[in-house]
Amino acid sequence: MVEPPEGEVRKRRPQSVLFACSENAVRSPMAEALGRHYFGRMSYFASVGLKSGELDAFAVAAMDELGIDIARHKPQTFEELEDKSFDLIVTLSPEAHHKALDFTRSLATDVVYWPTIDATAFEGTRETKLEAYRNVRDGLAKRINALFDYHPMGNL
Repeated sequence: MVEPPEGEVRKRRPQSVLFACSENAVRSPMAEALGRHYFGRMSYFASVGLKSGELDAFAVAAMDELGIDIARHKPQTFEELEDKSFDLIVTLSPEAHHKALDFTRSLATDVVYWPTIDATAFEGTRETKLEAYRNVRDGLAKRINALFDYHPMGNL
């Protein structure tokens, strides 16, 4: 059995998860899409940013490699959320973590921080940049699968 990272053990799987980052353009939409891809029938997933940026083409390309289409994702902010009821908010940047703690002050919502590299900070060739986005994507996938205690079927 894969154990979730310390401090993230939950008694039950969350029914609704909100991923939050700075602009809702790379990390949080990737996490939302991965959650839906792996666990969309078990839980509701959404994402927000402190401000709404424009969806990043490298994020779209990295997710497309897994057959997950995020090209139609519309970045949104905490203020634009239609439903504010979430079991869990996973923050992916320090700024988003502070906002989530403020946002949930009067709500019964758990907030966890998953420090996640900002792939947009990487420079170099297209392949070098894309590799940074892949690393973010793959790191998020591992954490999401651990959160939900995912066990892929295979050789037993």
